[in-house]
Amino acid sequence: MSKTKTKYVCQACGAVSPKWLGKCMECGAWNTFVEEIEVKSEKTSSLNIGGDSKPQKIKDIAFDKEERYSTQMKELDIVLGGGIVKGSLILVGGEPGIGKSTLLLQVASNLSAQGRLVLYVSGEESIKQTKLRAQRLSVDNESLYIVAENNMERIKFHVEQLKPEILIVDSIQTVYNTEVVSAPGSVSQVREATNQFMNIAKKYGVCTFLVGHVTKQGAIAGPKILEHMVDTVLYFEGEGHNLFRILRAVKNRFGSTNEIGVFEMTGTGLKEVDNPSKIFLSGSQINMPGSIIIPALEGTRTVLVEMQCLVSHTNYNIPKRMAIGIDYNKLVLLTAVLEKKVGMSLYEQDIYLNVVGGVSIDEPSADLAIVMAIASSHRDIVVPNDMIIFGEVGLTGEIRPVNQVQQRINEAAKMGFKKAIVPHDNLEGLIRPKEFTVIGLKHIEEMLKYFL
Repeated sequence: MSKTKTKYVCQACGAVSPKWLGKCMECGAWNTFVEEIEVKSEKTSSLNIGGDSKPQKIKDIAFDKEERYSTQMKELDIVLGGGIVKGSLILVGGEPGIGKSTLLLQVASNLSAQGRLVLYVSGEESIKQTKLRAQRLSVDNESLYIVAENNMERIKFHVEQLKPEILIVDSIQTVYNTEVVSAPGSVSQVREATNQFMNIAKKYGVCTFLVGHVTKQGAIAGPKILEHMVDTVLYFEGEGHNLFRILRAVKNRFGSTNEIGVFEMTGTGLKEVDNPSKIFLSGSQINMPGSIIIPALEGTRTVLVEMQCLVSHTNYNIPKRMAIGIDYNKLVLLTAVLEKKVGMSLYEQDIYLNVVGGVSIDEPSADLAIVMAIASSHRDIVVPNDMIIFGEVGLTGEIRPVNQVQQRINEAAKMGFKKAIVPHDNLEGLIRPKEFTVIGLKHIEEMLKYFL
């Protein structure tokens, strides 16, 4: 009789060790190793999607245009790259209560309303609890089936019997395989379940959504390999007290990862926000120092957001720097540029920078707005509320050109803005909207002199 072998698996990254370790040598996490029984499978299976595993010349492979299903939610379709690709595996992550289940139940309703067969697998709620949420969202379709199940074999049986076009699993951490000797939610169980759903999606052409829990650090729980196995990874972002939610793709094999979708959480479910700029600019103060409007580029769309800065004298030896929605290192770097190239004394000043609305901006075009927001608050300079500012700033203080200037200008003009400060090199070929003034500058000193 063979001896039972055990192994220790890190629940953060999936690293395997023959003995327990206090600290994972792979990811550095503490107290994450859990003992699991090692089971060697006598049979192996391969993922044979095309029905023939024989190598073929790429020029001889017949290819039809990819089939996409519209979710009837424009914001979600944009993030997915134009709709759901048949046979794709999509992982949706987000904090508890952010609206993942609400979003997918509404997607299930929209798809079933088109006559598509949808199977919603709930591993965390009973069918009566799911029905209660469906009533609140006014979801009641003939082609939508609900099952409360977390056994992988039973789920596969339901898929083979029902043959759905859309499969939604809420959530992947609750699904378990009886052949894997470990608790549901462990790395081994999650990895095996995801592999099984990948086989289902590719073999039967079922569009599969998996809901994933997130860790305290905001990443999807489980090993990083999960994000490599799926076709698309979506993050549902937002704060619990904030009504607005942002859907962002961090991986997408069938579209861009730069797109975002904006939703509003209401009592009857999630509603799309057609004009995010109007939402992010609502409630902004008029003619206040430290407030700058920037046209941020998110994929193919331009979103106008407000950036606020507060500069105040510090009582400590080391001034404090805090950035929300902007990279902290970017704030420190541009503060140093202001001190060195303009002579602005900031070594005794605390600097707090915030992008209103919970939006994160990581593109270089925000540099000039950050510089102006700091200078505006420090020197009490009031920037007109009908002006936008954008451009990249170099370490010598020069204002460098950015992309998609025409698109940014057009969006600002549509929202009622009248002026823009842009890099001088972007003026060539720029078409100015009617009654719109564009000012091109080469150095941050020129910008400060413009307002003095």
